[in-house]
Amino acid sequence: MTPGADIDIADDHILDNQILRGIMAIRIHLNCSLHEALRAFTDRYKVLREQRPGDFTCGPDEYWVGFYS
Repeated sequence: MTPGADIDIADDHILDNQILRGIMAIRIHLNCSLHEALRAFTDRYKVLREQRPGDFTCGPDEYWVGFYS
């Protein structure tokens, strides 16, 4: 399992396409850098896409539109 894949603190934000809120929740929870929080967010996103694809508010093609890191 990749680092961050088991952190469920930001699941609601991830599923609702609230990327910045999710990253900040992970950053606060882990007391880590922004880069580490983004990596953990992305790892968890991949897990949720695989396990719960129907729970997302948008498709994978539009999820990251407008987010530049």
